[in-house]
Amino acid sequence: MSGTFVGMPAFPEAAREAVGNRTLRANLRHATHTIRAKRARAVAEMSDWAELREAGKRIKDHTLRHLGRYLVQLEQAVTAAGGIVHWAADAEEAGRIVTELVRATGESEVVKVKSMATQEIGLNEVLEANGIRAYETDLAELIVQLGKDRPSHILVPAIHRNRGEIRDIFRSEMGAWGRPAPDGLTDTPAELAEAARLHLREKFLRAKVAVSGANFMVAETGTLVVVESEGNGRMCLTLPETLISVVGIEKIVPTWRDLEVFLQTLPRSSTAERMNPYTSMWTGTTGGDGPRAFHLVLLDNGRTDTLADQVGRQALRCIRCSACLNVCPVYERAGGHAYGSVYPGPIGAILSPQLRGTQSAIDASLPYASSLCGACYDVCPVAIDIPEVLVHLRERVAEGGPATRAGNKVVLRPARGHAAERAAMRAALWAFSHPDALRTGQRLASRSRRFLPRTLPGPGRAWSASRDLPTLPPEPFRDWWQRTHGGKEADR
Repeated sequence: MSGTFVGMPAFPEAAREAVGNRTLRANLRHATHTIRAKRARAVAEMSDWAELREAGKRIKDHTLRHLGRYLVQLEQAVTAAGGIVHWAADAEEAGRIVTELVRATGESEVVKVKSMATQEIGLNEVLEANGIRAYETDLAELIVQLGKDRPSHILVPAIHRNRGEIRDIFRSEMGAWGRPAPDGLTDTPAELAEAARLHLREKFLRAKVAVSGANFMVAETGTLVVVESEGNGRMCLTLPETLISVVGIEKIVPTWRDLEVFLQTLPRSSTAERMNPYTSMWTGTTGGDGPRAFHLVLLDNGRTDTLADQVGRQALRCIRCSACLNVCPVYERAGGHAYGSVYPGPIGAILSPQLRGTQSAIDASLPYASSLCGACYDVCPVAIDIPEVLVHLRERVAEGGPATRAGNKVVLRPARGHAAERAAMRAALWAFSHPDALRTGQRLASRSRRFLPRTLPGPGRAWSASRDLPTLPPEPFRDWWQRTHGGKEADR
């Protein structure tokens, strides 16, 4: 994955700083509560939502079991329709392929449709290093780019910004990227949207190359699908002469009919709409209509390694709706930047450590960035059991992480884990292995229970402020049993 976030602290440290930012917390609370309330109403309209959810899960699981076959079918269909397919094993190879394709056109700038895959590989940075400027055209992505910021949400990358902050960014930064913001720009949504529209219009009309991702790829026809709400995607996908789409290999569905399920569940789970305002589909190239050249870059970048994990592979079902972020109490308070990945929130906590491995401090901490409340599983439109995968990944971190390849050899790396947790588990193991010491400790705890605090000290104070700590009994169970039963077993 991209090096964009390298050097960031692990989740606990980053989250501690974010929680102290009152403006950030207010922005997140307002946005997530609004989105999830709208989503709940949209989903409630569907009497067969549970059936659609199960159908989406089954389609994705079937596709992942036969992924190799469907990818070959997709390549054949895209090629037959006039497109060119490229295979990228990792982020470096994908960046190199896209750079070479843009250079071959003689152009030095591209317009972009919002794409998580291109963020994952750090494509903008790669292109910039090679003298090519990439312009984000999604409104939220534009705000992030102009503000020299990072996305903090899958669906709404600028969710951490309020209207006043966006106005200030437009006023100070738009001129350096193209058409400046209008004089006297206010923070009203209509004026901000109009400023962005005027700024982007010039780029749409002169761009010769566009870069996109895709929400879905249809194996039987070679069709790619992008759903969006602003129309910028439609402009990027139809006006330029060359279109380059970078798509993760898991985004494939077998048949055109399979789209029926996801085009119902995705918009309701993401933007709380019955259908997306813009659903763009293209199959190869067509003379006199749309781009004259189409390139599809199929991205692995850790996905086949994830597929090999029978528990963790369900993360590849994800359709990037972001519903799990909007209901997560941890995300609501910490924000997306604390996750140190382009995939924040609950899905990022299980996807990023699998794509990148669990050797870094950031990735080893992500499986613990959850209360395991299960709200993310309840809203997932493809029934990813995120809590199950989180616990699975915690076990991986504790035991030593996944096997990694060094050339042709498989290398097992030691786990960093969490020192306090490991120390507590070692202490518990010793205590339960020494009955006399355990009995003594229980007696001491019972006799000193009046002196025990009612709340936890330090960082634990916030947790115990709304929870009662367990009350210790006046005597250990073993002593009670000895006193009342003389140590004998109860009658059966």
